[in-house]
Amino acid sequence: MAPCLRGIFKLNERIVLLGLCILLLGDPWPIAAQRSTGGKNVLRRNYTGKKPEVIQHLSQDATHYYGHENGAKIIKSSHFEYDYTLGRKITFFCMAQGIPRPTITWFKDGAELYQHRFFQVHESHEEANIVKSKMEIDPTTQMDAGFYECQADNIYAIDRRGFRTDYVMVNF
Repeated sequence: MAPCLRGIFKLNERIVLLGLCILLLGDPWPIAAQRSTGGKNVLRRNYTGKKPEVIQHLSQDATHYYGHENGAKIIKSSHFEYDYTLGRKITFFCMAQGIPRPTITWFKDGAELYQHRFFQVHESHEEANIVKSKMEIDPTTQMDAGFYECQADNIYAIDRRGFRTDYVMVNF
């Protein structure tokens, strides 16, 4: 085979390998995407963090714990991804049931959140075994982007839901 053809085949092999790597591992070079909404250009960042892993519990004790009929279960929650505009309010919602009534705790990037001036939690008890929790951040900043979780727990089980959030910049 001619030397110039060997170079072309090696280049094609590299391109195919790069394409396979991108398909399997995701885009290694995240690029900000722009879209137009009502005459405004919105700059969106692509989040490159990992999605949470689902852990399979194989032992009987774990199956009994997580599948207990009176265990805490989240029955309604916010959507998984949420984009917010800087300076506006973001709200997450979580409703859980269990006997005894579960408690709901909020986390951001794995750390428990405590109430402060710009972060508030509103909780209500619908029935003897149901609790609703709404978490609000107002006003939002760039530092509020991340992975939020609500955790419902009682003496029988723990259940979690996660919400990824990122900010959008509006160019006028």
